[in-house]
Amino acid sequence: MIARLEGMLLRDGEHVVVDCGGVGYEVKCSAHTLAALPAHGERVTLRVFTQVRETEIALFGFADAAERALFDLLITVKNVGPSTAIAILSGATPRDIAALIAREDVPGLTRIKGIGKKTAELLVVELRERTEMLLLSWNAAGEVRAAASPGGVPRRGGPSARHPLLVEVAQALVHMGWRPAEADAAVGDLAVGEDATLESLLRQALRSMPR
Repeated sequence: MIARLEGMLLRDGEHVVVDCGGVGYEVKCSAHTLAALPAHGERVTLRVFTQVRETEIALFGFADAAERALFDLLITVKNVGPSTAIAILSGATPRDIAALIAREDVPGLTRIKGIGKKTAELLVVELRERTEMLLLSWNAAGEVRAAASPGGVPRRGGPSARHPLLVEVAQALVHMGWRPAEADAAVGDLAVGEDATLESLLRQALRSMPR
C-alpha cells in the first residue's frame, strides 16, 4: 500500500507523474491539489490513497492533510468512490465542501459538479456530524489548527466574559462560513453546563443559525 510519494514532479496539464528514483508513479489529483503543485521538474510530496482492483492499481494524490481527511470521509458514502470523491474535491476547497455538508446545504452541494441531489442528501445524512468535527480541527485556511484563541470573534462583556468552549464554537461557526456577528449572537444564547462538550454546544448553535 502506497501512502506517500516524494520525488520529481512530471506534469502535462492534469496528467501528473511523480518520479521516485527513476520509477514514475501516475497520480490522479483534484483541481485543488493541481493548483497547489510546484512547477514541472521540481520536487513534490503527495499524500496518497491506493485503490487496488483486479485489473488495475490507481493512486490518488493530495497536497495537504485537510483534503485527504475529507476524501477519506467522502468515500465512506454509498456510491462515492475515489474517482467521484476527486471530482467533488475539484469543485471547491475542502473547507467549503465540509462547511456545506455541516450546514446541511443541499442546494449548495448540488452546485458542485459531480454532486446530484441524491448524493448531496446522502452526504448530509452520513457526514454532517463528522464534517462538523473536521471543521473544528481546521483553521480558516483549511489547515489543522492549534487550540483556539479568542482573537477574531467579537465577544460581549469584555475578554473575561466568555467561556473558552464558547470561543471555540464561535470560531467554528465562522470557519463554516457565517459572519462573526452571526456566530457571536448564536453563542451568546448558549449556556455551558457541567456536562457540556464542544460537540454538543456546536450542534445547539447550528440549530439556531440562519439557513
